[in-house]
Amino acid sequence: MGRAAPLDRNRELTVTRALTLPDPAAAAARSISELTSSWPETPPGADPLPGQLDRWLASRGAELVAVRRHIHAHPELSGHEFETAALVARELTRAGLSPRMLPKGNGVMCDIGYGDRVIALRADLDALPLPDTKDVPYRSTVDNVCHACGHDVHTTVLLGVGLALAQLAERDELPGRVRLLFQPAEETMPSGAPEVIAAGGLKDVAAIFALHCAPQLPVGLVGVRSGPFTAAADKIEVRLTGRGGHTARPHLTADLVHALGRILVDVPSLLDRKLDARAGVSMVWGAVRAGEAANAIPIEGVARGTIRVLSRDAWRDVPELVTKLVHDVIAPTGADVEVNYTRGVPPVVNDRLATAVVAGAAGAALGSDRIVEAEISMGGEDFAFYLDGVPGSMIRLGVGVPGSETKFDIHQSAFDVDERSIGYGVRVMVHTALAALSAGAF
Repeated sequence: MGRAAPLDRNRELTVTRALTLPDPAAAAARSISELTSSWPETPPGADPLPGQLDRWLASRGAELVAVRRHIHAHPELSGHEFETAALVARELTRAGLSPRMLPKGNGVMCDIGYGDRVIALRADLDALPLPDTKDVPYRSTVDNVCHACGHDVHTTVLLGVGLALAQLAERDELPGRVRLLFQPAEETMPSGAPEVIAAGGLKDVAAIFALHCAPQLPVGLVGVRSGPFTAAADKIEVRLTGRGGHTARPHLTADLVHALGRILVDVPSLLDRKLDARAGVSMVWGAVRAGEAANAIPIEGVARGTIRVLSRDAWRDVPELVTKLVHDVIAPTGADVEVNYTRGVPPVVNDRLATAVVAGAAGAALGSDRIVEAEISMGGEDFAFYLDGVPGSMIRLGVGVPGSETKFDIHQSAFDVDERSIGYGVRVMVHTALAALSAGAF
């Protein structure tokens, strides 16, 4: 990779402030110190990292937590992750590495070590357009923008992995080349993964790995699964037009409200029966609008929803099938119909060998009893675009607070994590990179 693009003075000041603990500094320092003091150098039943990296990780825990809290307090929306990317680039440069900014300046790529085969690790940088409703020192300082999906943790973990691997590379103890991909715009469409790929993110890559925060799993656990992991996520808009009129005489109209009702009920039901039940298809409407007056049939109406699919083969056929079903259902009503079908992300289908590698690495990192089977999610994840080109696997990182009565989910304004998960995530991904470099099958 080439060297990082130079940072201007204002950005340097911003990034320097990144490692300053949020106010009130003394209280935050105490909480971080108390938190990281419980990080074991090597968890019971785990294998030690090479090169005294366990001791190094324990000593850097407070700094990594401070980085996460800064990113959480200063979130950036999809496509605007400039300061977050600058923070990452500066810290990697300070470690003696040569990060390269993506063309727009809101993402980072960085190679560590040498070799023809590359193992890639990916994290996403962007936040969500949600208010932060937590009462914590690191609460978001940006109105209606919040890291409610854990991307601040993903970024911090991958940064920690890069700093750790840099230690091995300095001593010529890294058995190959690892590429860090800090990706923008995971939460929007079009998403950032194709931008990373277009910038050379997958050049020479043999396999790619990623993790995602899982509040349903207690901290210290990791969920793995081979095969379908997340669903394709598409959007559909159905727009109807037709003759309106008085509700006393619906026979003189196209009765668009009735027509919309048929679409809402009949199309998902028929879709289920046109596809193999094992395809894992879910069609759900999220918005419907038609008319205002109780006694007037409107002249237009619209319904919007999502279609989620676990099977890549079924995903390929769904747009044409759904469009035909809508037209077939509407035909008897006399309404005119326009269907706008928008492709989203493909399904994430974890490679069998890559999943075996990351499962073994996670077991070595945390102990075999800390590895559980991950549930399939119907959510979308643009990590799928990387898997179109190379084998790989995504895992779930437990971030839930053990014994807590509050059950968080991602995309909630109050979402937060047990920050001990950062140390566990770094250990897992370092072990994964080293194991994948040693796996001759990639």
